[in-house]
Amino acid sequence: MSREELGVDLLSLSAHKFYGPKGVGALFIRQGTRIQAFHHGGGQEGGLRAGTLNVSGIVGLGAAAALAQANLKSEMVRERELREQLWHGLSTRIENVRRNGHPQRCLPNILSISMTGVDGLSIQLGLDLRGIQVSLGSACATGSPETSHVLRAIGISADLARGSIRLSLGRGNTSAEIRQVIEVMPNIVRALHQ
Repeated sequence: MSREELGVDLLSLSAHKFYGPKGVGALFIRQGTRIQAFHHGGGQEGGLRAGTLNVSGIVGLGAAAALAQANLKSEMVRERELREQLWHGLSTRIENVRRNGHPQRCLPNILSISMTGVDGLSIQLGLDLRGIQVSLGSACATGSPETSHVLRAIGISADLARGSIRLSLGRGNTSAEIRQVIEVMPNIVRALHQ
């Protein structure tokens, strides 16, 4: 989808979201959109952000974007298939598991689930001990004791939100890793219910 099709005035990108360097991003500003300067003092970035440009970071972002674009469609299909394999395996082996969000209108590589009667942190720790990394919420909320405001906004109760985890897939993940999660996670959840 092109930026014209998106119809946005502003679009921000973080390079690490598509395997580029951390700490680098880009901001698209539609021509004619009024925006105030972020840093004053220099003429860089059209006078909107003064300071020395991170040239190597910018080049890394561009290279990562080109690689991501080249494989975008096939990678989206592959990750969606892995996500659905994961959901099917977990939903048939864990009682009272709920998929958070819309099953089709979502990112192809993210599966957010909630389980009753268990704490997401306990599941996360159990999986971590087995070398499987999952998240409880967004990276920007790391360390927060509060339940996810996003889950609460889509109508998930506070109790159910506490039993939520987010499984994110990427271009390095394999079907064998998905099978490992399907094998290990139900046992962790059952043990927590005892």
